[in-house]
Amino acid sequence: MTAPKDSASAPLVRLDGVHVRHRARGGGLFRRDAVHALTEVSLEIRRGEILGLVGESGCGKSTLARVVTGLQRPTEGTVSFQGTDLWSMTAARRRERFGPAVGVVFQDPSTALNPRLSVRRIVRDPLDVHRRGTPEQREARVRELLDLVGLPGHTLEALPGQLSGGQRQRVAIARALALDPELIVADEPTSALDVSVRAQILNLLVDLRARLGLGMVFISHDVQTVRYLADRIAVLYLGRVVEEGAASRVSGDSRHPYTEALLSATPSLLERPERIVLHGPVPSATNPPSGCPFRTRCWKADDACATAFPAATENPAGHRWHCVHPQPATATAMADAP
Repeated sequence: MTAPKDSASAPLVRLDGVHVRHRARGGGLFRRDAVHALTEVSLEIRRGEILGLVGESGCGKSTLARVVTGLQRPTEGTVSFQGTDLWSMTAARRRERFGPAVGVVFQDPSTALNPRLSVRRIVRDPLDVHRRGTPEQREARVRELLDLVGLPGHTLEALPGQLSGGQRQRVAIARALALDPELIVADEPTSALDVSVRAQILNLLVDLRARLGLGMVFISHDVQTVRYLADRIAVLYLGRVVEEGAASRVSGDSRHPYTEALLSATPSLLERPERIVLHGPVPSATNPPSGCPFRTRCWKADDACATAFPAATENPAGHRWHCVHPQPATATAMADAP
């Protein structure tokens, strides 16, 4: 994928040193342990760009999505929207300025849509809440949105239960687009769909990015899907970003062992890398290991990996990774180096 030219401008959303810790009951009756959902995450989401977030279940992808959409306030760190600290705004200002700028597409459309409301009311609801235009203009906007996502007009009066899974997800996308957002956050939007319709929804998202100039955060555990869709990829493990860069670099020249293991677990039809089977204990988010969180399962780990979380190594292409013993660079990557 190639991002539009304006994606190099100032980031739409920027995260700097974000931590999210939840309190969870554990140990004794009155003891509460901290769940480290995100640890020192720094990311930029640029205009017109698709950023893919990949990692196993429980790695912090959905928590990061809530932070980006303003639904989760970080325990530490800052979230900036168009250069302004999101959480320094008043609640009214966040609703007015930030709320309409971000749309969300959830994982399962069958639970994300009110089963008692018609498609017309579901898609029109954001327009009514934010009082966009006259009633006639709102009705025209609803029809425009349905056409944009490829749904026929007769679905306006249908209930979600009368639609297929793919049609319901198109309704959810139309609702997310209702207020002309600058950013869409799609949290595993195809995982609840039949295989036969997943490609249709992915192609729709690609088309909408191109037509509307949307920025997008696409979250998935399937690195091959993200590889197809995204301009950049960030790989999360136990709440930390362990590798980040252009999709072609992260997927074709992965340097962190965890990324390599993810790629081997979901090989493409044309590439058949040797499957990397991870052994060792899966660390707990309430008691993460010292140093690199992946060291308890990494075949390269040694005492140096337990000392501290590795500082980022970055090449001239903007490809970054946190690893004491990274995978060797591919011949293609070394040839591209200055």
